[in-house]
Amino acid sequence: MPGQPQLSPWRHLPNAITLLRILLVPPIGWAILAREPRLALGLIALAGFTDGLDGFLARRCGWQSRLGGILDAAADKLLLVTCFVLLAVIGLAPWWLAALVCGRDAVIALGALAWRWLIGPLRPQPSLVSKACTLLQILYLLGVLAADLGWPVPPMLPLAWLVAALCLASGADYVWRWSRRARAALR
Repeated sequence: MPGQPQLSPWRHLPNAITLLRILLVPPIGWAILAREPRLALGLIALAGFTDGLDGFLARRCGWQSRLGGILDAAADKLLLVTCFVLLAVIGLAPWWLAALVCGRDAVIALGALAWRWLIGPLRPQPSLVSKACTLLQILYLLGVLAADLGWPVPPMLPLAWLVAALCLASGADYVWRWSRRARAALR
């Protein structure tokens, strides 16, 4: 129609890339449980790359959407929780760290559901500390799998403690920021 902005058919590309990341979770899980660290490493690296790519395209081209924000957050949580739990199951990651990663994501997910139920639609807005936490979690997973392959990697325990500290900081940041927003929205 004349006078209406033309929407690019490519505007859904970031969401399609995010869906690809979600579809990578079962093969990654299988590779971890089958003790195929090379395959798991490659698939997790691909998932990490797609995480950056979809966000870059959405911001750079103005293709951001509420659905995209929700899918991206869900894909990150699904991937990370699956990997940490399965690596703990096979003994490559400590259970305390898997529980912390799962606990942080459960707090965030329950907070998002409470927001939706009490206030209305939610537009995810990850903080810098949250993005750093996700990046460090991915680097930790890659490091654990590289170590399982016998590749030279730095000691994983200090990195595990750093992941734990960022999980706690990120979880606390989410609770603090969104609690303040919720109080303001409910006034």
